[in-house]
Amino acid sequence: MTAALTSLVSFGMLIAGCTGARPANLGVHDRKLAPCPASPNCVSSQGIDREHAIEPLRFAGPSTEAMDRLKRAIRGMKRARIITETGSYIHAEITSALFRFVDDLEFLLDERAAVIHVRSASRVGHSDLGVNRKRVEDIRAAMTAVHGE
Repeated sequence: MTAALTSLVSFGMLIAGCTGARPANLGVHDRKLAPCPASPNCVSSQGIDREHAIEPLRFAGPSTEAMDRLKRAIRGMKRARIITETGSYIHAEITSALFRFVDDLEFLLDERAAVIHVRSASRVGHSDLGVNRKRVEDIRAAMTAVHGE
């Protein structure tokens, strides 16, 4: 019984450790989101290399409506919660179902260019098997479906 309890506690601690601490570099710095690390588990519309680069979310019409569509898309995702929200910035956390890995999802409005920049990054591990890229594309599709663009 003691060995089973010890194993269960150890497994729980391992899983709890998968969430990782919230990165200190999140947010907007000099009108930019943080760059992706060298690992392939991050995408960014402000990224300059092919591995990490992804198109920003484009919008037409008022930026407030675009941000509202974005928030609805995020709230429609399973295990997602908005952590920080200002008029031009959103930070959300998405937790995986099985191992409770946490990914950070950030958005930065650029009204002049009529785009919302995006960064989606895993907190732990090396590869994400394309999860962050797919997530951004799912959000893009959800925003388009809501608005009919």
